[in-house]
Amino acid sequence: MYVGTAYHGWQVQKNAVSVAETLERSLQQVVGHPVKCTGAGRTDAGVHAQSYVANFRTSSRIPCARLPLAVNTRLPDDIVVVQAVEVPEEFNAIGSCLKKEYTYRIYNSRIRNAFYVNRAWFYPKHLDEKLMARAAAHFVGTHDFKAVQSVGTQVRSTVRTVHYFEVARSGDLIECRVCANGFLYNMVRAMVGTCVYAAEGKFSPDAVPEILSGGSRTAAGPTVPPGGLYMTRLWYSEEALSDCGACASP
Repeated sequence: MYVGTAYHGWQVQKNAVSVAETLERSLQQVVGHPVKCTGAGRTDAGVHAQSYVANFRTSSRIPCARLPLAVNTRLPDDIVVVQAVEVPEEFNAIGSCLKKEYTYRIYNSRIRNAFYVNRAWFYPKHLDEKLMARAAAHFVGTHDFKAVQSVGTQVRSTVRTVHYFEVARSGDLIECRVCANGFLYNMVRAMVGTCVYAAEGKFSPDAVPEILSGGSRTAAGPTVPPGGLYMTRLWYSEEALSDCGACASP
């Protein structure tokens, strides 16, 4: 798990500090050889992960159970290795992942909360979470999500399957929880922005199907800030993990 505020995303970059680079450096000190980590997804700058999976190959004989404590003593406080297990040779943290869940948090109050700075999007205008949920429901299913992908991104297909998109409020905190078989660049943040626009009355919640079918990024809502976004759950098959089902989300 990690708090992404201080990092330019997961992926190693030439001129910016990333989560992967920081983790690889610490792992190298423990196992005694260069390490290359494959992560479950390329989280953007400022995005967090409450649950994240990465794999690497090592010739070290250090027992897996001892790796987390050894690595954590060399990591900054905002990155924590929770568990380490041996996986089959063919396992790949991103390629073997069946589906992912992201959660976006909005602190919806007239007065900001200092403890949610860079942890939730402070939004002072009241949002009707029921209208947001109505808009969110239209994203569920298999669709072309080009309208909620950042412009200029090159992918083979913009079709994805969203398994659920739930919006719920607890006091001043609104949580938008979405699960899919894969996500386009900035897809979750644009989906949340579209739900916010629907709640503001800029278009009807029931306009989402038309927005998706139109495929125009400008027709959807804005890309909301990264600080409210968390990777929260990952699913892997029992076959992919063999005897290490502790890594798999049920």
